Amino acid sequence: MRRVVAIIDGEHYPPVVRAALEEIDDLVVAAVLVGGTEKLRGDVDGYGVPLEPSVEAAVERHRPDLVLDLSDEPVLGPPERLALAGRVLALGIPYEGPDFRFDPPPAATVDVPTLAVIGTGKRVGKTAVTGHVARRLAAARRTVVVAMGRGGPPEPEIVAVRPTVETLSELSRSGRHAASDHLETALAAGVTTVGCRRCGGGLAGAVTVSNVLEGVSVAAALGAKLVVLDGSGAALPPVDADRRLLVVSAAQPVAIAAGYLNTYRGRIADLVVMTMAEDDVPHRELREALRPHLRPWTPVVRAVLRPRPLEQVAGERVAFFCTAPPSRHARLAAHLDSAHGARVTSVSGNLSDRRALRDDLDSVEAETFVVELKAAAVDVVVEEASRRGARVVVATNDVLPLPGEPPLGEALDRLAAEAVELRPEAVR
Repeated sequence: MRRVVAIIDGEHYPPVVRAALEEIDDLVVAAVLVGGTEKLRGDVDGYGVPLEPSVEAAVERHRPDLVLDLSDEPVLGPPERLALAGRVLALGIPYEGPDFRFDPPPAATVDVPTLAVIGTGKRVGKTAVTGHVARRLAAARRTVVVAMGRGGPPEPEIVAVRPTVETLSELSRSGRHAASDHLETALAAGVTTVGCRRCGGGLAGAVTVSNVLEGVSVAAALGAKLVVLDGSGAALPPVDADRRLLVVSAAQPVAIAAGYLNTYRGRIADLVVMTMAEDDVPHRELREALRPHLRPWTPVVRAVLRPRPLEQVAGERVAFFCTAPPSRHARLAAHLDSAHGARVTSVSGNLSDRRALRDDLDSVEAETFVVELKAAAVDVVVEEASRRGARVVVATNDVLPLPGEPPLGEALDRLAAEAVELRPEAVR
């Protein structure tokens, strides 16, 4: 018999609720009254089980196997129920109702300190943040990145030598996905990476299949003192990470970035990096919307992403290829000019749209193509550059916190140190 905490509301008559609690096949150890007063007469002691002030208090006191939702609209509508689901999953407990069930994503314990970088969706800048994290932390300890992606290899793949445009082109011509996240991170950060794959992504971030655990074993065998786990889109690495960094984009709708089961991702995060916090997007509103779904001590660092070519481009006529929307193009071109001396002749944001990308290439006039590392960058832009005899330079993205934000480097150092301290035997 399962021990359950019941979620109830005051829109049901208490005798009906009490009868339901007695009728179900579970042992109800407590209940949480989440609102509603229409059917209450001022006495809330008639349910036959202890009432707790919150689901957190109920779980801590009664250690249930499950939280069972017996409430209904209008007290808990879909957004409120998903927010409650996020709270329950963050406690490590399944959340179930009459026709739904959410389980915490599986998370295996591993024998090496881990820091996971997870995201609230695709195109939030997670891979750029992972590269930034890896560069920073590799200066102090042997750090290996284990990255999972939808185009990753069937067996964990070690990339110990920084790839080049030429080696990536060879992979693409052989039929491989030449811009998988582990290749991008290895190129951009210059650290050893292990490439893995995954398929499927649940609402809370569970994956259907992956070889990430094998990848972590490979990283440990390489002598890693810290493994940075790079998530994939909104999917979580299936590892019980010692610390987690959540990447959320201010370009996402606030209702998505701070709603649905992204509330769960917020509650398990030890640090939040908000990317794309440009002055024309509602990053302040997003920060306020996120705050109720974070632990009180979890810092939020708002930042922007700016391209950094991995080779000198000063004085060269440059065409820049990225995934940024048109509203960002002038700003990115100005940064390449002011920070790197490039003379930008055009910007294309169509690396995720091959047809539009080929149209853009028809009008490009530049001696150097600067590209973010995406699949189309390799098998479309690089191929066209080769045909023209143009130079290709890969660009990574620097993570630049806004003025007045908490120091990002110090926060990363703290998370790494805490992860290592939790597993002192593993790093000897």
